[in-house]
Amino acid sequence: MEGTSSPELAATAAVFASEARASMLLLMLDGRAWTLTELSKTASIARSSASEHADKLLDVGLVEEVRQGRHRYLRLAGTRAADLIESLAAFTGRVRPARQSLDAQHRDRAMREARTCYRHLAGKLGVALTDGMRAQGFIESDFSFTPPGRAWLASLGIDLPKHPRRTLARPCLDWTERREHLAGLAADMLLATLRENAWIEIVPSSTRAVRLTAAGREGLADLLLADPSNDDLG
Repeated sequence: MEGTSSPELAATAAVFASEARASMLLLMLDGRAWTLTELSKTASIARSSASEHADKLLDVGLVEEVRQGRHRYLRLAGTRAADLIESLAAFTGRVRPARQSLDAQHRDRAMREARTCYRHLAGKLGVALTDGMRAQGFIESDFSFTPPGRAWLASLGIDLPKHPRRTLARPCLDWTERREHLAGLAADMLLATLRENAWIEIVPSSTRAVRLTAAGREGLADLLLADPSNDDLG
């Protein structure tokens, strides 16, 4: 109604109307803190321009600043910011193709195969594991974990909290696969465990792309073999 209070949706949405800021936000989806110099290189802009864009992202609360001495770092302001960026990426039907160079094509394929999305796993591998959880009866149609699912997580050393402050598990539309992968606290804990067990490893020259190791392929075989089309993962 006219005259009532309302959220400043336009102001927040406006920060995404910049290719430079969008590039900076997508880079920060790896969960790390980045310097302005690094962000400016990613967005192909001057450092001074990156600083101006950073201030706008700070104003709407999408990022937070970390200072160490004279150095200024920026990172996403938590899971809500990451979820918003990922949701927008999945919502758009337009995808800018990778450059035609062989190196760019290899990096693009690696990102589509498996990548981290803030604190959970995305890409073809993320979707495949979610499909496997369904096939094994580990998650329900509403993405809640069944007793066998909780037992499987416990076998990996993951004990889900009884009173979580965040949603344990929820579907998240994968922007490359156009299908759902697992998100939420349980997905964050699973990614952390996959890293600790060395079941996945970072792809060289990448900040977000990962791949299955031999140990990971063996440890997750029951889930991945639930769908024969997943044989080429890793």
